Amino acid sequence: MDRHTCTLATRLLLAGGVISLSAPASADFIKDSKASLELRNFYFNRDFRQDNAAQSKQEEWAQGFLLRYESGFTDGLIGFGVDAIGLVGIKLDSSPDRAGSGLLQRHRTTSKGAQDEYGELGVTAKVRASKTTLKLGTLLPKLPTVLANDSRLLPQTFEGGQLTSLEVEGLTVDGGRLKQVNQRDSSDYEDMSITKTGAKGIITPQATSDKFDFASLNYKWTSNLATGYSYGHLDNLYSQHLVNLTYVLPVTAGQSFKSDLRFARSIHDGGSNVDNKALGAMFTYSLGGHALGLGYQGMSGDTGFAYINGTDAFLVNFVQIGDFASKDEKSWQARYDYNFAAMGVPGLTFMTRYLTGDNIDLGGNRPEGKEWERDTDIGYVVQSGPLKNVGVKWRNATVRSTNFGSDLDENRLIVSYSLPIW
Repeated sequence: MDRHTCTLATRLLLAGGVISLSAPASADFIKDSKASLELRNFYFNRDFRQDNAAQSKQEEWAQGFLLRYESGFTDGLIGFGVDAIGLVGIKLDSSPDRAGSGLLQRHRTTSKGAQDEYGELGVTAKVRASKTTLKLGTLLPKLPTVLANDSRLLPQTFEGGQLTSLEVEGLTVDGGRLKQVNQRDSSDYEDMSITKTGAKGIITPQATSDKFDFASLNYKWTSNLATGYSYGHLDNLYSQHLVNLTYVLPVTAGQSFKSDLRFARSIHDGGSNVDNKALGAMFTYSLGGHALGLGYQGMSGDTGFAYINGTDAFLVNFVQIGDFASKDEKSWQARYDYNFAAMGVPGLTFMTRYLTGDNIDLGGNRPEGKEWERDTDIGYVVQSGPLKNVGVKWRNATVRSTNFGSDLDENRLIVSYSLPIW
């Protein structure tokens, strides 16, 4: 665990936890506290299939421990509390020629491969007044403009502040600032940058920023209809406005039709050339345990879609490997889900999808780029007995591209177990 992380944790514990405990201890502070330990065993295998690949494959196996604690709030008009998260990743199998899966932290000298272990301690001070809560410290934001990634052994975390208000019934208001990011395979906080995978054509003379401001409004009009507006600004790199709408239309008993519409406008801010419009639509018809979805995503402007490096993009075609968000890319998705609870096997789920994208502008009078991806997930969570809540998931993906990108076959096997401590 690095010195910066420990110093930050100590500082925030003093700022949040000691203040909380110095107030009159209330039953709610203790009674509403909860803690859990998640064990996550993760095997990752990515086989690169294109000619002259720089690395033939990435293959690693690791064990993760995720300890989470959330306190209640002290009594009074203004309540104080503290949250904490402890993360540890341990190498079970790796080598220098197979490292880089995102499961494990690399040595400072990359030729040595992955470290044997790494970890992070995060503490968050929180204050609540009425239905408004302010959090300062370690954050895992889940907002359209910044979605912390949790698709590997340990989650991505941020350092900053976030205010969430539920004062108006049906309306959720969020706002705040992030200062630094700790990536999912790191124990070091660092400045933020823009994801450049794919053929986005984004140029950033100033590569990083230590300030991301965000705000969002989400209103639930009815139990079936919700709309939202979100704003994000990565200082001196880009600004982004995003609107979204979800509507679930009940058809008959056991049937529904869901519409998910999204539009984002991203523009440069000083140190970049970001200029993008992203339109996405996903329609899903559900019948019993079945769900069939069709999606479209289109990019336009001088660059592809911009979002903070390492995060998930709020795009309908952001999937296991690709984001289908390169410059001028048009992509389609067909997806099928089945929940075996409809057949009397609760806990067993299946998903498969196929995406294809084309019209990618590679610049330099090069032919257009094309790509496709096929994903399959099978998961099962034990419902009862001594192994209750043990989850097993297999994730498979195949990616092929034309004129750019990597061709790869990928498999992930994840065994997880969450144990409530109190």
